[in-house]
Amino acid sequence: MEKAANVVGMAHLQITLVLESGARIGPGKAALLESVQSTGSIAAAARAMDMDYKRAWLLIDSLNQSFKTPCVERVMGGAGGGSATLTPLGEEILARYRKLEIATRKIASADLAVLEKRATKEKRPKV
Repeated sequence: MEKAANVVGMAHLQITLVLESGARIGPGKAALLESVQSTGSIAAAARAMDMDYKRAWLLIDSLNQSFKTPCVERVMGGAGGGSATLTPLGEEILARYRKLEIATRKIASADLAVLEKRATKEKRPKV
């Protein structure tokens, strides 16, 4: 699936899905799911993202608790350590999140371009 990329310095949208339960899925959790998918490990995914393992584990755990079935399955370590894989639900969540990002970016691109032209180029603190 095509990945939605932000152009540095350009106006862009960041999508955060908020479920009825209050659970959230945003760019960070989507990136973590992708990292687990590509590395096969929560620890390796955390390292690849320069994230603390405990934080990565808590984010994965929050995703797993937000759905009726887990998004990530862990296999406890043996001689080579443990592993983690996305479940079919985890793959679906990631694919749908990326699809929504791309669709939203297409819908908003003209408006974002106009706003970017009207915005000051002077860097401001985030408030």
